[in-house]
Amino acid sequence: MPTVLAYTSPATGHAFPLVPGLKALRARGHSVALRTAPELLDAITAAGLDAGPLDPRVASIPVDDHLAEGGRQRLTKGFERLLSRGEHEREDLARAIVETRPDALLVDCIAYGAAVEAERSGLPWAMTLPSLLPLPGAGIPPYGLGLAPFRGPLGRLRDRAGWKLVERLYSQAMLPRLNELRVGAGLPELASPIDNMHRPDRVLVLTGEPLEYPRRDLPAQVRMLGSQCWDPPAAEPEWLCEPGDPWVLVTCSTEYQGDEALAAAAIEALREEPVRVVVTLGDASAAGLPSAANARCERFVPHGPVLRRAAAVVCHGGMGITEKAIAAGVPLVAVPFGRDQPEVARRVLEAGVGVRLAPRHLTPGRLRAAVREATALGAGLRPLEPGALDARAERFAAAAEELLAPRGAQPSSRASSTRERTSSLA
Repeated sequence: MPTVLAYTSPATGHAFPLVPGLKALRARGHSVALRTAPELLDAITAAGLDAGPLDPRVASIPVDDHLAEGGRQRLTKGFERLLSRGEHEREDLARAIVETRPDALLVDCIAYGAAVEAERSGLPWAMTLPSLLPLPGAGIPPYGLGLAPFRGPLGRLRDRAGWKLVERLYSQAMLPRLNELRVGAGLPELASPIDNMHRPDRVLVLTGEPLEYPRRDLPAQVRMLGSQCWDPPAAEPEWLCEPGDPWVLVTCSTEYQGDEALAAAAIEALREEPVRVVVTLGDASAAGLPSAANARCERFVPHGPVLRRAAAVVCHGGMGITEKAIAAGVPLVAVPFGRDQPEVARRVLEAGVGVRLAPRHLTPGRLRAAVREATALGAGLRPLEPGALDARAERFAAAAEELLAPRGAQPSSRASSTRERTSSLA
């Protein structure tokens, strides 16, 4: 029985999307092992997967980029913290390989040290990406800047210049430390952060329509699998089932980023609206938040039951809640604070599934108008067809099984990665 070992970062939004596909892979007769954050183990093992904890040293390093000043410093600080986990991840994955003796590896896109160890191991491996694909392509705006698609000669000129800027910024933020890890593992240095996406045998992208722009020039190893939505089963709270106005779900990031301002603005914005508001705080602080007769704050509420009763979602533009709202046919207001969120918010707007509000414009009045605008979109949105998420999980399993084929049958991108990167940016 072939064994597949999956390794995630400590982030909930990077672990839970793997669960449907890993369950489908196990149902096909494969042995599946997972290493993830200790606090997620109970939920994941209850789903029937064999899961063990990450090295505590990995989870003990927080991503505190919200403390930075400005977008560029935030980018640098975020990568600094992620890459400071690198040596611990390398050692942790090496131990897990000895323990589980896998035939193939699945490694989270932001577990950079684990990815280095996966490449060093010589085992077939895939990068799992529960976010938008950050690769250049024809007609694809530069990643992370939140720009709209722009066609024609001027659009190509803008995109070419924008991708060069993105490459330079990411090179400065991540390459020095990443290359230290690679050299320490006996691997060659990378010339560009884009080359990092060409090292795995596969890149499993857990997104798709409507957020991903159409592509006609995907690298051979990339598999676009569609969103993989999963939350631990949980009972519906009694208060949620009481008759009344529709709900607006307001969510803060599951990986803390200091977005309490979003919760406060939403409570103020919607206190006189014909809705009920539930704010899920995650690790955000409830201290100092206003109160309202139609609003309640909870540390955690299962999103599925709320979305079935929701008129709109107000969020930071994280991929998890964004994909869940789209799957449920619920319109969004995305207020991006950082990370991949400006890009996600732009895609929400372009796809017609919600509206975007810049954090610098976040006031109760503007947020109220944005919620009204988003709610008006709801009549044109539809939830996914029954079985669609199961079909996506099967696609995930089929893509992971490609790693178990003879190595010569797998497309190799490493030799051509520099050529592809150069031609795509030229």
